[in-house]
Amino acid sequence: MKHILLLLAFAAPAWAETCPDLPDYSDELTTLIEAARSAPDEQAGRPISDQMWQIWLRAPDAAAQEVLDRGMRQRNNFDLIGAVATFDQLVAYCPDYAEGYNQRAFSNFLGGNYEAALDDLDAALALSPRHVAAQSGRALTLMNLGRRAEARLQLLAAVENNPWLSERALLAKGAALGPNGEDI
Repeated sequence: MKHILLLLAFAAPAWAETCPDLPDYSDELTTLIEAARSAPDEQAGRPISDQMWQIWLRAPDAAAQEVLDRGMRQRNNFDLIGAVATFDQLVAYCPDYAEGYNQRAFSNFLGGNYEAALDDLDAALALSPRHVAAQSGRALTLMNLGRRAEARLQLLAAVENNPWLSERALLAKGAALGPNGEDI
């Protein structure tokens, strides 16, 4: 029993009582969105997209960062059940951190649990409305749910915030869709 408790002590992050307040990165994100919109081409726009990701992947404290990083490693190793469980911990600890929901959504999306992914993406966007990755993830999730009109509108919003998203190519494929998703 002592061995199990010792193992659990090393496996669990050192949580503070509560997640610290999230830093306000809205000015930094606004600057990057404006830079992405004015980038002359994809070569100039892609590094700006990467900088956006660096903002979202900044967890509120070291313990949350450790859990975020562990969950992403699990997902990258196709341990989707483990990743979702890890992101559950992150969301429970930092319920105001949009990236916890976004990463859990991506893990659920990869596992085909689109309804759960959509719930998490809605939560992420409620916390961070200009979270371009959550916007594009929501569009992809809606596509997989057969909700093409909503998906198109969501993807248009994402591309408005970052015209260099790779998912923008889906708009050209769906160019024959009207504003309500009907074939035209």
